[in-house]
Amino acid sequence: MDGNYSYPIDPSWTTGEIVMVVHMFNLVEKAYEQGAMRDELLKAYHDFKHVVPAKSEEKRLGRDFYQKSGYQLYDVIQATHQSQNKIIRLGRG
Repeated sequence: MDGNYSYPIDPSWTTGEIVMVVHMFNLVEKAYEQGAMRDELLKAYHDFKHVVPAKSEEKRLGRDFYQKSGYQLYDVIQATHQSQNKIIRLGRG
C-alpha cells in the first residue's frame, strides 16, 4: 500500500487515546512491511484495548482499517499471541 489513507478513529476519543489507537495501527503496518517487535505490539495492543474494550468495536475498527490499508489487525494480534519470536512479520498472501 502507499500509506495514503486515514486511520479509523472515534471523534469522542481524547488526543491520548487517538495516539494509542494510531500507534497500534502503525505497528500493524510495520508488521506487514518490515516486521515489528513483539513486545511493542503486546504493549500497544494492551493500550489499544484500554481505549477499545469492546470486541465488536475492535472488529469494526479492524475491518475499516483493512478496507483502507489491506492490513489485518486480527492477523497481527493472532501472530503476536501465538509466536515467541522477538519480531512479528507477516506477508501478504
